[in-house]
Amino acid sequence: MSGMVTEVRPPRHDEMAAYYRALPYANGLPSWEPADAAWHGGPEPWPPQRTPASADQLEKWAAADIKDKAFHPIATFVDGRCVGASATISFEVTVPGGGTGRMAGVTATGVVATHRRRGYLRQMMQAMFDAALERGEPLAMLSASEGSIYGRFGFSPATYRTRWELARHEAALLPTEPDPGSLELVDAARAKEAWPRVHAEVRARRVGELGPLPGRWDGLSDEADGTNGPLRYLTHRDQHGNVDGIANFRLPWSPTTDRAGTLVVEALEATNPVAYRALWGLLIDFDLTKTVVAASRPRDEPLRWMLTNPRAMRITRQTDNLWARLLDVPRALTQRSYLAPGELRFTISDDRMCPANNRTWHLKADGPVVTCVPTDETADLTITLSALSSLYFGGMSAHHLAYAGHIAAHTDGAIGQLTRMFWTDPEPHNSFGF
Repeated sequence: MSGMVTEVRPPRHDEMAAYYRALPYANGLPSWEPADAAWHGGPEPWPPQRTPASADQLEKWAAADIKDKAFHPIATFVDGRCVGASATISFEVTVPGGGTGRMAGVTATGVVATHRRRGYLRQMMQAMFDAALERGEPLAMLSASEGSIYGRFGFSPATYRTRWELARHEAALLPTEPDPGSLELVDAARAKEAWPRVHAEVRARRVGELGPLPGRWDGLSDEADGTNGPLRYLTHRDQHGNVDGIANFRLPWSPTTDRAGTLVVEALEATNPVAYRALWGLLIDFDLTKTVVAASRPRDEPLRWMLTNPRAMRITRQTDNLWARLLDVPRALTQRSYLAPGELRFTISDDRMCPANNRTWHLKADGPVVTCVPTDETADLTITLSALSSLYFGGMSAHHLAYAGHIAAHTDGAIGQLTRMFWTDPEPHNSFGF
C-alpha cells in the first residue's frame, strides 16, 4: 500500500457515478442495521433497494445533486479510484426556545468493503466538520445506520422515535367537546398544498424539527405502491375553513389473516389539539380495519392520554432517531435558549476533531440573553462532548449521563442545574430523516 495517493475532497461532476457506487444503497446492498425499524410501518425489517442503480439513474442523481446548493458531497480517492463517499446537507433545525439553528446533516456514508479499517471514514468526517464550520454550521446531526459507528466521532443520540400499534376494539377516546371543524379525504394535489403550511406551523413550536428541503412533498401520489395500495390523505379544517391538520395513511394488502385489516399511518401533523384528536379519532376507528400502526412517532405521543385505556397503545419498536454533535460549542449553545435562568462552568477535554472546544466554558442564561465564553475559573462539572451533544435539544437525562460516567460534578447541585437549564417539554422530535 506504500506509494498510494489518497485524496479526500468533493467529487467532480464526472466522478459522481463512481461516488454513488461507493454507497451501499446504490449497489442494492443493505444500508441499515438488520433490525426492525421504528420509522417503518411494516411488520418486517425495512427492505433495501434490491437492484443496483442503473447508469441513467446515477446520472439523474448526479445532475440533481450538483445543482443542489444545500448538498455537500465528499469522497475518498485512492490512486484515482473512489473508495469512500459521504455528504452533508445544510438544514435549519428548531432549537429550544423556538429559534432556528444551522445544522449539517450527515447522510449517505460508505466505504467499499476492500478499503475499510484504514481511517478513510474519519478523514471524510473531519473534512465535513471543517467545511460545516466554514459555512457557519455549529451543529452536525445524523441518523445512525449502525449504533456502534458514530460515537467515536462525537455523535450521540439526541431524539427518539417509536412505532406503536393499537387494536381497533380498544381504541375508544375519552369524551370531549364537539369538534367545530371538519374532516375531509383529499387527493395528492391538495395534500401537497396542505403539508407545507401545516408543517411550518408545527415546526416553529417543535424542538428538533427540521426545515424541509425544496420538493419535500413532491413525491406524494395517488398511484398504488405495489400491494401496499395508494397513499391516502386526510385533512382537518377549523371552523374558519383553514387546514390545521393532515395525515398520510395506507391500507396495505396482506397475504395472511394475522396482518389483514391493518391501517398504517405514515405521517400525521396538527397545529392544535382539536385537529390532532379529530384526525386520530377517524383513523383509529376506520371501517374494515383491526389494527392501527404508526411509525416514526414521538416517544411521548399525546394520543395515549386521550384513550379510555392508555395501555391499548403498545410500543412495538423504539430507537434513537437523530444523533447530535456540537462542532462549535459556544456558538451552538448561544443559538438556543434555556428553560431556567442560571449559569454553569463546564470543561470539555475529549474533542479531538474540533480541538477548539477543549477548554472550560462559562455558560450564562438570563432570559433571552445567553453567553458562552472561555474561562479560567474552576469548573462546576466536566462533561464529554457526546454527552453535551445529547443534552443539546433537552430530551436526554443529565442524571443518567452522569450515572454512566459521561459527566462528573465538582460542585454540589451542578447536575441539577444542568437539568433545569437544558430540559425541554415536550421531548424533541423530528418527523422525517435525511
